[in-house]
Amino acid sequence: MHSIRSAFRSILALPRFAAVVALAAVALGAAASVASANVKEVEVVSQGEPPATLPKHVHYFKTIQAAVDATTHGAWVLIEPGVYDEEVKVTRQHSGIFIRGMNRNEVIVDGQGLKVPGGRNGIEVYKANNVWIENLTVRNFERESLNGAGGNEIWWNGGAESKKQGAHGWYGRYLTAYDTGLNGGYGIFTNNESEGEWEHIYASGFNDSGMYLGACPECKARIDDAVMEYNALGYSGSNSGGNLLIENSVFRHNTTGVAPNSENPGDGPPPQNGACNPSKPFKGRHGKLPEFTTTEFAHCTIIRNNLITENNDLTAPANTSAAAAPWGAGVELPGDYGDLVEHNIITDNPSDGVLAFEYPNPFPPEADTIYFQNSGNEIADNTFSGNGYLGGPYAGDVALEGGQFGSKQSVNNCLTGNSFADATYPAEIEGTWGCQNKTTPNGVTEISFIGYLLELQAESEDRPIIEPVGPPPAQPTMPNPCENVPTNPLCP
Repeated sequence: MHSIRSAFRSILALPRFAAVVALAAVALGAAASVASANVKEVEVVSQGEPPATLPKHVHYFKTIQAAVDATTHGAWVLIEPGVYDEEVKVTRQHSGIFIRGMNRNEVIVDGQGLKVPGGRNGIEVYKANNVWIENLTVRNFERESLNGAGGNEIWWNGGAESKKQGAHGWYGRYLTAYDTGLNGGYGIFTNNESEGEWEHIYASGFNDSGMYLGACPECKARIDDAVMEYNALGYSGSNSGGNLLIENSVFRHNTTGVAPNSENPGDGPPPQNGACNPSKPFKGRHGKLPEFTTTEFAHCTIIRNNLITENNDLTAPANTSAAAAPWGAGVELPGDYGDLVEHNIITDNPSDGVLAFEYPNPFPPEADTIYFQNSGNEIADNTFSGNGYLGGPYAGDVALEGGQFGSKQSVNNCLTGNSFADATYPAEIEGTWGCQNKTTPNGVTEISFIGYLLELQAESEDRPIIEPVGPPPAQPTMPNPCENVPTNPLCP
Protein backbone atom coordinates (compact mmCIF):
# COMPACT_ATOMS: atom_id res chain seq x y z
CA MET A 1 0.00 0.00 0.00
CA HIS A 2 2.79 2.46 0.92
CA SER A 3 4.61 1.99 -2.39
CA ILE A 4 1.39 2.57 -4.34
CA ARG A 5 0.66 5.68 -2.27
CA SER A 6 4.20 7.01 -2.82
CA ALA A 7 4.01 6.44 -6.55
CA PHE A 8 0.61 8.11 -6.68
CA ARG A 9 1.96 11.15 -4.81
CA SER A 10 4.95 11.38 -7.16
CA ILE A 11 2.76 11.24 -10.25
CA LEU A 12 0.47 13.87 -8.81
CA ALA A 13 3.38 16.11 -7.91
CA LEU A 14 4.82 16.17 -11.44
CA PRO A 15 2.11 18.20 -13.18
CA ARG A 16 1.87 20.57 -10.22
CA PHE A 17 5.61 21.18 -10.29
CA ALA A 18 5.61 21.50 -14.07
CA ALA A 19 2.73 23.95 -13.98
CA VAL A 20 4.48 26.30 -11.57
CA VAL A 21 7.77 26.07 -13.42
CA ALA A 22 5.89 26.65 -16.66
CA LEU A 23 4.53 29.91 -15.28
CA ALA A 24 8.06 31.12 -14.67
CA ALA A 25 9.27 29.79 -18.01
CA VAL A 26 6.47 31.55 -19.86
CA ALA A 27 7.34 34.83 -18.19
CA LEU A 28 11.06 34.45 -18.92
CA GLY A 29 10.33 33.27 -22.44
CA ALA A 30 8.09 36.26 -22.96
CA ALA A 31 10.90 38.52 -21.83
CA ALA A 32 13.32 36.89 -24.25
CA SER A 33 10.92 37.18 -27.18
CA VAL A 34 10.17 40.79 -26.29
CA ALA A 35 13.87 41.56 -26.23
CA SER A 36 14.44 40.00 -29.65
CA ALA A 37 11.29 41.08 -31.49
CA ASN A 38 10.32 44.50 -30.10
CA VAL A 39 13.06 46.15 -28.10
CA LYS A 40 11.45 47.35 -24.88
CA GLU A 41 12.43 50.28 -22.74
CA VAL A 42 15.35 49.94 -20.35
CA GLU A 43 15.30 52.33 -17.41
CA VAL A 44 18.75 52.47 -15.81
CA VAL A 45 19.14 53.63 -12.22
CA SER A 46 22.59 55.07 -11.55
CA GLN A 47 24.21 57.36 -9.02
CA GLY A 48 26.71 58.41 -11.69
CA GLU A 49 26.30 60.37 -14.90
CA PRO A 50 24.87 58.65 -17.99
CA PRO A 51 26.92 58.14 -21.17
CA ALA A 52 26.92 61.03 -23.64
CA THR A 53 24.86 59.08 -26.17
CA LEU A 54 22.17 56.52 -25.47
CA PRO A 55 20.02 54.20 -27.58
CA LYS A 56 16.47 55.50 -27.99
CA HIS A 57 15.07 52.78 -25.74
CA VAL A 58 17.43 53.53 -22.81
CA HIS A 59 16.88 56.21 -20.16
CA TYR A 60 18.80 57.09 -16.97
CA PHE A 61 17.39 58.00 -13.55
CA LYS A 62 18.84 58.84 -10.16
CA THR A 63 16.16 56.96 -8.16
CA ILE A 64 14.48 53.60 -8.49
CA GLN A 65 11.05 55.20 -8.03
CA ALA A 66 11.58 57.58 -10.94
CA ALA A 67 12.63 54.67 -13.16
CA VAL A 68 9.58 52.61 -12.14
CA ASP A 69 7.28 55.57 -12.81
CA ALA A 70 8.63 55.76 -16.36
CA THR A 71 7.94 52.11 -17.20
CA THR A 72 5.41 50.61 -19.54
CA HIS A 73 4.47 46.93 -19.81
CA GLY A 74 7.50 44.74 -20.47
CA ALA A 75 10.07 47.37 -19.51
CA TRP A 76 13.23 46.69 -17.54
CA VAL A 77 14.51 48.65 -14.55
CA LEU A 78 18.23 47.91 -14.14
CA ILE A 79 19.91 49.19 -10.99
CA GLU A 80 23.63 49.86 -10.75
CA PRO A 81 25.45 49.07 -7.48
CA GLY A 82 24.89 51.66 -4.78
CA VAL A 83 22.88 52.40 -1.64
CA TYR A 84 19.46 53.85 -2.41
CA ASP A 85 17.73 55.57 0.50
CA GLU A 86 14.14 55.46 -0.74
CA GLU A 87 10.81 53.70 -0.65
CA VAL A 88 9.64 52.21 -3.94
CA LYS A 89 6.02 51.57 -4.93
CA VAL A 90 4.90 49.76 -8.07
CA THR A 91 1.23 50.31 -8.93
CA ARG A 92 -1.15 48.60 -11.32
CA GLN A 93 -0.31 50.77 -14.36
CA HIS A 94 3.22 49.40 -14.13
CA SER A 95 2.24 45.72 -14.31
CA GLY A 96 4.46 43.37 -16.26
CA ILE A 97 7.83 44.97 -15.49
CA PHE A 98 11.20 43.60 -14.45
CA ILE A 99 13.22 45.21 -11.63
CA ARG A 100 16.73 43.81 -11.45
CA GLY A 101 19.88 44.79 -9.61
CA MET A 102 23.22 44.28 -11.29
CA ASN A 103 24.67 42.72 -8.11
CA ARG A 104 22.64 41.17 -5.30
CA ASN A 105 24.99 42.30 -2.53
CA GLU A 106 25.88 45.74 -3.89
CA VAL A 107 22.45 47.06 -4.92
CA ILE A 108 20.96 48.03 -1.55
CA VAL A 109 17.62 49.69 -0.88
CA ASP A 110 18.11 51.10 2.61
CA GLY A 111 15.30 52.06 5.00
CA GLN A 112 17.72 53.40 7.64
CA GLY A 113 15.66 51.87 10.43
CA LEU A 114 13.94 54.28 12.77
CA LYS A 115 16.24 57.13 11.74
CA VAL A 116 13.43 57.90 9.30
CA PRO A 117 10.20 57.99 11.38
CA GLY A 118 6.74 56.92 10.31
CA GLY A 119 6.94 53.23 9.48
CA ARG A 120 7.95 52.58 5.88
CA ASN A 121 8.03 49.68 3.41
CA GLY A 122 10.91 48.96 1.07
CA ILE A 123 9.66 47.83 -2.35
CA GLU A 124 5.86 47.43 -2.43
CA VAL A 125 4.08 46.07 -5.49
CA TYR A 126 0.47 47.12 -5.02
CA LYS A 127 -2.15 45.23 -7.06
CA ALA A 128 0.18 45.01 -10.05
CA ASN A 129 0.35 41.78 -12.03
CA ASN A 130 3.43 39.88 -13.21
CA VAL A 131 6.13 41.96 -11.55
CA TRP A 132 9.64 40.50 -11.20
CA ILE A 133 12.09 41.70 -8.54
CA GLU A 134 15.57 40.19 -8.70
CA ASN A 135 19.18 40.36 -7.57
CA LEU A 136 19.19 43.03 -4.87
CA THR A 137 19.11 43.63 -1.12
CA VAL A 138 16.48 45.51 0.90
CA ARG A 139 17.30 46.29 4.51
CA ASN A 140 16.20 48.12 7.64
CA PHE A 141 12.69 49.26 6.75
CA GLU A 142 11.04 49.19 10.16
CA ARG A 143 7.59 49.47 11.67
CA GLU A 144 6.64 52.68 13.43
CA SER A 145 6.28 50.56 16.58
CA LEU A 146 6.48 46.90 17.55
CA ASN A 147 3.12 46.12 15.89
CA GLY A 148 2.65 49.26 13.80
CA ALA A 149 2.53 49.99 10.09
CA GLY A 150 5.42 49.48 7.69
CA GLY A 151 8.41 47.23 8.19
CA ASN A 152 8.02 45.11 5.05
CA GLU A 153 11.16 44.88 2.92
CA ILE A 154 9.84 43.37 -0.36
CA TRP A 155 6.05 43.14 -0.56
CA TRP A 156 3.75 41.99 -3.33
CA ASN A 157 0.46 43.36 -1.92
CA GLY A 158 -2.67 42.14 -3.67
CA GLY A 159 -4.93 43.96 -1.21
CA ALA A 160 -4.18 43.42 2.46
CA GLU A 161 -7.26 42.61 4.59
CA SER A 162 -9.53 42.66 1.52
CA LYS A 163 -10.24 38.88 1.64
CA LYS A 164 -9.90 38.93 -2.17
CA GLN A 165 -7.21 38.11 -4.72
CA GLY A 166 -6.20 41.50 -6.08
CA ALA A 167 -3.34 40.51 -8.37
CA HIS A 168 -1.48 37.57 -9.88
CA GLY A 169 2.06 36.88 -10.93
CA TRP A 170 4.69 37.60 -8.27
CA TYR A 171 8.26 36.54 -8.93
CA GLY A 172 11.41 37.06 -6.87
CA ARG A 173 14.90 35.65 -7.38
CA TYR A 174 18.27 36.29 -5.74
CA LEU A 175 16.79 38.50 -3.04
CA THR A 176 18.19 39.40 0.38
CA ALA A 177 16.12 41.05 3.11
CA TYR A 178 17.39 41.80 6.58
CA ASP A 179 16.85 44.04 9.57
CA THR A 180 19.42 45.02 12.17
CA GLY A 181 16.90 46.68 14.50
CA LEU A 182 13.96 45.31 16.46
CA ASN A 183 10.95 46.45 14.41
CA GLY A 184 11.45 44.90 11.00
CA GLY A 185 8.19 43.05 10.26
CA TYR A 186 8.36 40.81 7.19
CA GLY A 187 11.34 40.15 4.96
CA ILE A 188 9.84 38.81 1.72
CA PHE A 189 6.06 38.99 1.67
CA THR A 190 3.12 38.19 -0.62
CA ASN A 191 -0.56 38.35 0.25
CA ASN A 192 -3.88 38.21 -1.61
CA GLU A 193 -2.21 37.04 -4.82
CA SER A 194 -1.81 33.82 -6.78
CA GLU A 195 0.70 32.41 -9.29
CA GLY A 196 4.22 33.12 -8.16
CA GLU A 197 7.65 31.93 -7.21
CA TRP A 198 10.52 32.79 -4.90
CA GLU A 199 13.91 31.30 -5.65
CA HIS A 200 17.33 31.88 -4.06
CA ILE A 201 16.11 34.17 -1.27
CA TYR A 202 17.42 35.02 2.19
CA ALA A 203 15.91 36.83 5.20
CA SER A 204 16.99 37.47 8.79
CA GLY A 205 16.16 39.66 11.76
CA PHE A 206 12.37 40.03 11.41
CA ASN A 207 9.99 40.24 14.33
CA ASP A 208 7.23 38.46 12.45
CA SER A 209 8.60 36.19 9.72
CA GLY A 210 11.45 36.01 7.27
CA MET A 211 9.04 35.13 4.50
CA TYR A 212 5.27 35.18 4.49
CA LEU A 213 2.71 33.97 1.97
CA GLY A 214 -0.89 34.50 3.02
CA ALA A 215 -4.49 34.90 1.95
CA CYS A 216 -4.41 32.63 -1.10
CA PRO A 217 -6.69 29.59 -0.81
CA GLU A 218 -5.27 28.43 -4.15
CA CYS A 219 -1.77 29.87 -4.24
CA LYS A 220 -0.27 28.21 -7.35
CA ALA A 221 3.17 28.97 -5.95
CA ARG A 222 6.62 27.53 -5.43
CA ILE A 223 9.32 28.51 -2.92
CA ASP A 224 12.72 27.02 -3.67
CA ASP A 225 16.19 27.53 -2.14
CA ALA A 226 15.22 29.91 0.65
CA VAL A 227 17.44 30.46 3.69
CA MET A 228 15.53 31.81 6.70
CA GLU A 229 17.40 32.41 9.96
CA TYR A 230 17.22 34.52 13.13
CA ASN A 231 13.55 35.48 12.69
CA ALA A 232 10.60 35.03 15.03
CA LEU A 233 9.17 32.70 12.37
CA GLY A 234 11.13 31.37 9.42
CA TYR A 235 8.09 30.82 7.19
CA SER A 236 4.59 31.94 8.07
CA GLY A 237 1.56 31.33 5.88
CA SER A 238 -1.94 32.22 7.05
CA ASN A 239 -4.75 30.71 4.99
CA SER A 240 -2.44 29.80 2.09
CA GLY A 241 -2.94 26.45 0.44
CA GLY A 242 -3.86 24.54 -2.67
CA ASN A 243 -0.92 24.16 -5.04
CA LEU A 244 2.02 25.34 -2.93
CA LEU A 245 5.52 23.87 -2.73
CA ILE A 246 8.14 24.83 -0.13
CA GLU A 247 11.26 22.87 -0.95
CA ASN A 248 15.05 22.64 -0.94
CA SER A 249 15.31 25.33 1.71
CA VAL A 250 16.95 25.93 5.10
CA PHE A 251 15.15 27.07 8.26
CA ARG A 252 17.52 27.50 11.20
CA HIS A 253 17.95 29.57 14.36
CA ASN A 254 14.44 31.03 14.19
CA THR A 255 12.17 30.96 17.23
CA THR A 256 9.97 28.58 15.19
CA GLY A 257 10.89 27.21 11.78
CA VAL A 258 7.98 26.58 9.41
CA ALA A 259 4.45 27.57 10.47
CA PRO A 260 1.57 27.46 7.99
CA ASN A 261 -1.69 28.12 9.83
CA SER A 262 -5.36 28.89 9.67
CA GLU A 263 -6.15 32.38 10.89
CA ASN A 264 -9.19 34.38 11.96
CA PRO A 265 -9.79 37.19 11.21
CA GLY A 266 -6.49 38.28 9.62
CA ASP A 267 -5.59 37.51 6.02
CA GLY A 268 -8.89 35.84 5.23
CA PRO A 269 -10.58 33.89 3.93
CA PRO A 270 -9.75 30.93 6.17
CA PRO A 271 -8.81 28.14 6.53
CA GLN A 272 -5.38 26.90 5.48
CA ASN A 273 -6.14 23.89 3.28
CA GLY A 274 -3.42 21.95 1.47
CA ALA A 275 -5.66 19.46 -0.31
CA CYS A 276 -5.75 19.52 -4.09
CA ASN A 277 -8.79 21.45 -5.29
CA PRO A 278 -9.44 22.80 -1.79
CA SER A 279 -12.99 23.22 -0.59
CA LYS A 280 -14.51 26.69 -0.61
CA PRO A 281 -13.17 29.00 2.10
CA PHE A 282 -15.06 29.31 5.36
CA LYS A 283 -17.64 32.11 5.36
CA GLY A 284 -19.43 33.37 8.45
CA ARG A 285 -19.84 31.76 11.84
CA HIS A 286 -21.84 28.88 10.42
CA GLY A 287 -19.64 28.10 7.44
CA LYS A 288 -18.30 24.60 6.93
CA LEU A 289 -14.68 23.76 7.60
CA PRO A 290 -12.93 21.05 5.53
CA GLU A 291 -13.66 17.44 6.39
CA PHE A 292 -11.51 14.47 5.44
CA THR A 293 -13.15 11.08 5.64
CA THR A 294 -9.99 9.13 4.78
CA THR A 295 -6.21 9.40 4.83
CA GLU A 296 -6.14 8.51 1.13
CA PHE A 297 -6.37 11.72 -0.86
CA ALA A 298 -4.00 13.92 -2.86
CA HIS A 299 -2.03 16.70 -1.13
CA CYS A 300 -1.03 19.82 -3.04
CA THR A 301 0.58 21.91 -0.28
CA ILE A 302 3.90 20.14 0.18
CA ILE A 303 6.82 20.96 2.48
CA ARG A 304 9.65 18.76 1.25
CA ASN A 305 13.42 18.28 1.01
CA ASN A 306 14.21 21.02 3.52
CA LEU A 307 16.71 21.26 6.38
CA ILE A 308 14.77 22.41 9.46
CA THR A 309 17.19 22.64 12.34
CA GLU A 310 17.98 24.43 15.60
CA ASN A 311 14.92 26.67 15.65
CA ASN A 312 15.77 27.67 19.18
CA ASP A 313 16.27 31.44 19.20
CA LEU A 314 14.35 33.10 22.04
CA THR A 315 16.45 36.26 21.70
CA ALA A 316 15.10 37.06 18.22
CA PRO A 317 12.84 40.12 17.90
CA ALA A 318 9.14 39.18 18.04
CA ASN A 319 5.96 41.20 17.69
CA THR A 320 2.83 40.36 19.66
CA SER A 321 1.34 37.86 17.21
CA ALA A 322 4.59 36.02 16.44
CA ALA A 323 5.51 35.79 20.12
CA ALA A 324 2.13 34.17 20.83
CA ALA A 325 3.10 31.05 18.87
CA PRO A 326 4.38 28.11 20.93
CA TRP A 327 8.14 28.25 20.37
CA GLY A 328 10.90 25.82 19.54
CA ALA A 329 9.23 23.66 16.87
CA GLY A 330 10.74 22.79 13.53
CA VAL A 331 7.37 22.54 11.81
CA GLU A 332 4.28 23.89 13.56
CA LEU A 333 0.81 23.09 12.23
CA PRO A 334 -1.87 25.15 14.05
CA GLY A 335 -5.28 24.37 12.60
CA ASP A 336 -3.87 23.07 9.32
CA TYR A 337 -5.69 20.89 6.83
CA GLY A 338 -4.42 18.52 4.18
CA ASP A 339 -0.70 19.37 4.16
CA LEU A 340 2.12 16.96 3.29
CA VAL A 341 5.44 17.22 5.16
CA GLU A 342 7.89 14.84 3.51
CA HIS A 343 11.58 14.06 3.00
CA ASN A 344 12.81 16.77 5.34
CA ILE A 345 15.71 16.61 7.81
CA ILE A 346 14.25 17.89 11.10
CA THR A 347 16.84 18.11 13.87
CA ASP A 348 17.71 19.77 17.16
CA ASN A 349 14.52 21.75 17.68
CA PRO A 350 13.99 22.23 21.43
CA SER A 351 10.26 21.56 21.79
CA ASP A 352 9.24 19.32 18.88
CA GLY A 353 10.28 18.38 15.39
CA VAL A 354 6.64 18.61 14.26
CA LEU A 355 4.02 20.12 16.57
CA ALA A 356 0.43 19.82 15.27
CA PHE A 357 -2.69 20.96 17.11
CA GLU A 358 -6.22 22.23 16.68
CA TYR A 359 -6.52 25.98 16.89
CA PRO A 360 -9.53 27.86 18.29
CA ASN A 361 -8.92 31.37 16.99
CA PRO A 362 -9.26 33.82 18.70
CA PHE A 363 -8.28 32.03 21.89
CA PRO A 364 -9.51 32.03 24.65
CA PRO A 365 -12.76 31.46 22.74
CA GLU A 366 -15.00 34.42 21.97
CA ALA A 367 -18.27 34.81 20.10
CA ASP A 368 -16.50 34.92 16.72
CA THR A 369 -13.98 32.14 17.41
CA ILE A 370 -13.54 29.60 14.62
CA TYR A 371 -12.62 26.15 15.91
CA PHE A 372 -10.03 25.11 13.34
CA GLN A 373 -9.28 21.41 13.50
CA ASN A 374 -5.98 19.81 12.52
CA SER A 375 -6.97 17.25 9.98
CA GLY A 376 -5.82 15.31 6.94
CA ASN A 377 -2.11 16.11 7.26
CA GLU A 378 0.53 13.57 6.29
CA ILE A 379 4.07 13.38 7.73
CA ALA A 380 6.13 11.02 5.59
CA ASP A 381 9.72 9.87 5.14
CA ASN A 382 11.36 12.55 7.28
CA THR A 383 14.55 12.08 9.30
CA PHE A 384 14.26 13.27 12.92
CA SER A 385 16.99 13.57 15.54
CA GLY A 386 17.86 15.62 18.61
CA ASN A 387 14.40 17.18 18.99
CA GLY A 388 12.63 17.81 22.29
CA TYR A 389 15.67 18.52 24.44
CA LEU A 390 13.82 21.38 26.17
CA GLY A 391 11.86 18.75 28.05
CA GLY A 392 8.21 18.77 28.97
CA PRO A 393 5.35 16.29 28.73
CA TYR A 394 5.08 16.34 24.94
CA ALA A 395 8.58 17.29 23.76
CA GLY A 396 10.02 15.05 21.09
CA ASP A 397 10.04 14.32 17.37
CA VAL A 398 6.28 14.58 16.75
CA ALA A 399 3.42 15.73 18.97
CA LEU A 400 -0.09 15.46 17.55
CA GLU A 401 -3.06 16.88 19.51
CA GLY A 402 -6.76 16.85 18.69
CA GLY A 403 -10.27 16.19 19.88
CA GLN A 404 -10.71 18.85 22.55
CA PHE A 405 -12.40 21.79 20.79
CA GLY A 406 -15.17 22.49 18.31
CA SER A 407 -16.24 19.50 16.27
CA LYS A 408 -13.42 17.42 17.80
CA GLN A 409 -12.59 16.06 14.35
CA SER A 410 -8.82 16.47 14.15
CA VAL A 411 -8.79 13.12 12.39
CA ASN A 412 -7.19 11.35 9.44
CA ASN A 413 -3.72 12.73 10.03
CA CYS A 414 -1.20 10.01 9.26
CA LEU A 415 2.52 9.22 9.42
CA THR A 416 4.65 6.80 7.43
CA GLY A 417 8.26 5.98 6.72
CA ASN A 418 9.78 8.44 9.20
CA SER A 419 13.05 7.87 11.03
CA PHE A 420 12.49 8.75 14.70
CA ALA A 421 15.17 9.17 17.34
CA ASP A 422 13.05 10.61 20.16
CA ALA A 423 9.56 10.31 21.60
CA THR A 424 6.32 10.74 19.71
CA TYR A 425 2.90 11.64 21.08
CA PRO A 426 0.89 9.47 20.76
CA ALA A 427 3.51 6.76 21.27
CA GLU A 428 4.18 4.31 18.43
CA ILE A 429 2.53 6.85 16.21
CA GLU A 430 2.94 4.92 12.95
CA GLY A 431 0.69 2.19 14.30
CA THR A 432 -2.80 3.52 14.93
CA TRP A 433 -1.88 6.76 13.14
CA GLY A 434 0.02 5.11 10.29
CA CYS A 435 -0.87 5.88 6.69
CA GLN A 436 -1.58 2.18 6.14
CA ASN A 437 -4.88 2.91 7.90
CA LYS A 438 -7.72 4.23 5.81
CA THR A 439 -8.82 6.36 8.77
CA THR A 440 -7.09 7.59 11.92
CA PRO A 441 -8.57 9.05 15.14
CA ASN A 442 -7.80 12.26 17.01
CA GLY A 443 -4.33 12.56 18.49
CA VAL A 444 -3.58 13.31 22.13
CA THR A 445 -6.81 14.36 23.87
CA GLU A 446 -5.45 15.07 27.37
CA ILE A 447 -5.95 18.62 28.65
CA SER A 448 -2.30 18.57 29.69
CA PHE A 449 -1.37 19.03 26.02
CA ILE A 450 -3.11 22.41 26.06
CA GLY A 451 -1.10 23.26 29.16
CA TYR A 452 2.09 22.32 27.28
CA LEU A 453 1.17 24.66 24.39
CA LEU A 454 0.32 27.50 26.77
CA GLU A 455 3.64 27.08 28.58
CA LEU A 456 5.55 27.28 25.29
CA GLN A 457 3.53 30.36 24.40
CA ALA A 458 4.26 32.01 27.75
CA GLU A 459 7.99 31.34 27.38
CA SER A 460 7.93 32.88 23.92
CA GLU A 461 6.12 35.98 25.10
CA ASP A 462 8.39 36.44 28.11
CA ARG A 463 11.73 36.88 26.35
CA PRO A 464 14.21 38.07 28.95
CA ILE A 465 16.69 39.22 26.31
CA ILE A 466 15.89 40.50 22.82
CA GLU A 467 18.85 41.18 20.59
CA PRO A 468 19.03 42.69 17.10
CA VAL A 469 20.61 40.56 14.42
CA GLY A 470 23.69 41.75 12.54
CA PRO A 471 24.02 41.95 8.75
CA PRO A 472 24.24 38.58 6.98
CA PRO A 473 27.20 37.45 4.92
CA ALA A 474 27.17 38.05 1.18
CA GLN A 475 24.71 35.81 -0.67
CA PRO A 476 25.08 34.23 -4.13
CA THR A 477 24.38 36.82 -6.81
CA MET A 478 22.75 36.20 -10.18
CA PRO A 479 25.33 34.64 -12.51
CA ASN A 480 24.32 36.77 -15.50
CA PRO A 481 22.25 39.86 -14.66
CA CYS A 482 22.09 40.73 -18.37
CA GLU A 483 20.11 37.57 -19.13
CA ASN A 484 17.22 38.35 -21.54
CA VAL A 485 17.77 42.11 -21.19
CA PRO A 486 17.72 44.34 -24.31
CA THR A 487 21.05 45.89 -25.27
CA ASN A 488 22.00 48.87 -23.10
CA PRO A 489 25.16 50.44 -21.64
CA LEU A 490 25.12 47.97 -18.71
CA CYS A 491 24.56 45.01 -21.05
CA PRO A 492 26.36 45.91 -24.28
